[in-house]
Amino acid sequence: MNRSLIFDGHLDLSMNAIEWNRDLRLPIQEIRQREMHMKDKPDRGKGTVCLPELRKGRVGIVVATQLARYTPAGSALQGWNSPQQAWAMTQAQLAWYREMEASQEMTQLKDLQQLEEHVLLWQDTNLPDEGKPIGYILSLEGADSLVDISYLHRAYDYGLRAVGLSHFGPGRYAPGTKMEGEITPLGFELLREMAKLNLILDVTHLTDKAFQQALETYDGPVWASHHNVRKIVLNQRQLTDEQIKQLIERDSVIGGMLDCWAMDIRFIDTVSDPWQLDIRMENLVDHWDHICQIAGNTRHIAIGSDLDGIFGKEQSPWDLDTIADLQKYQAILEKKGYGKEDIDNIFHNNWLNFLRKAWR
Repeated sequence: MNRSLIFDGHLDLSMNAIEWNRDLRLPIQEIRQREMHMKDKPDRGKGTVCLPELRKGRVGIVVATQLARYTPAGSALQGWNSPQQAWAMTQAQLAWYREMEASQEMTQLKDLQQLEEHVLLWQDTNLPDEGKPIGYILSLEGADSLVDISYLHRAYDYGLRAVGLSHFGPGRYAPGTKMEGEITPLGFELLREMAKLNLILDVTHLTDKAFQQALETYDGPVWASHHNVRKIVLNQRQLTDEQIKQLIERDSVIGGMLDCWAMDIRFIDTVSDPWQLDIRMENLVDHWDHICQIAGNTRHIAIGSDLDGIFGKEQSPWDLDTIADLQKYQAILEKKGYGKEDIDNIFHNNWLNFLRKAWR
């Protein structure tokens, strides 16, 4: 079976490297073994992502995040006590990406020429995948760390190409998951500045009201990097059918995520077991099918796995051991009746065509 190139639209690589203290250059079993006796996080010893496994699965391009949330007084969420501290954390994460570039483990993709050259590299079957760098597009998940608008320009200069206004809880630019409310005045100012730079707006984690405001306000490129379907899993974090229609009208792409609670309504974080509930990778296809039925085609769905996004094997489909198993979707989708063109769309073409349009 010819294994196709995979483009994953959402991975928190630097967060895992810096805050989880994972050396992602190592084999996954060694990373797990190092965490065997650690109890500080529920996913210790259960990680699914490292650079060797990305190469093994031909996940040659990723959208990789910086993530550091500001938490105001009174909030129960973990985060930094000032935007300046959050900014400093994003700079530590950036330094890790730079170290991966220096060791030729990764390469940053900032424009169309770099993207096309990297695609050609991964399509070259004369070169072993084990020696190819992982191409990454830098995204900021939640804008709290931008101390003021001028910091957006600093981030753009070092290669930031996508921004989500919010993450979980209250946000300086917009409220996020498990919240209600509107984009803040600072958030509208940020959107205006993002448009000048042609940055991609990631609508993931926005409240319903903020989602609507963002689409009405922002005329630049928009994607939903890691989102599933609310009709299947009734949760504010998921997309309604109306939101899906609006994204399709904007020629957006929606990345399906592999966090079990976003795939199956029965799953409860830190309580449920994916094996006992029989949550498999193919559960995500139900979400993709739903979007395809609304769109009438497969041009708006993709992979935005969010693997190791503050969870590991304990909260991933039971038939997924590492991110290399994303290749299983070829057989899963073929069994469901998807053709080669459809699978290529999901694996890489939809993200690539989005960027070709946004960056041309």
